[in-house]
Amino acid sequence: MDLISKEKLSRLTTVEKVRMILDGVEKGKIIVLESGLSPSEESRLIEATMAKISPGEFAGIEIESYPGDMRQSWVDKLLKKPTIRPRLTVIGPADQLKTLKRDSDVISALVSAR
Repeated sequence: MDLISKEKLSRLTTVEKVRMILDGVEKGKIIVLESGLSPSEESRLIEATMAKISPGEFAGIEIESYPGDMRQSWVDKLLKKPTIRPRLTVIGPADQLKTLKRDSDVISALVSAR
């Protein structure tokens, strides 16, 4: 399992984040991102994952996030600051990580060995 800090994520480009996540998941790791991904980064991750799926080799990813705080001040709205990222994101191989339950405070998952 790799726990990735918000500070490390902030230093990476979208392409670097996607590559780091996919490389880890392909090795069978569960990746936990402290600050989650933006909607566009998550879309890029899903696109890259779909291109790599191969029966018997790579089954894809399972991804779950805690929702972020969606309250924005009127100043943030006026300045069009980006929407808040999820508070935490868990990503793992689809054939090893199964989400059982998710709510605003708990992600319950079943992790199995290969």
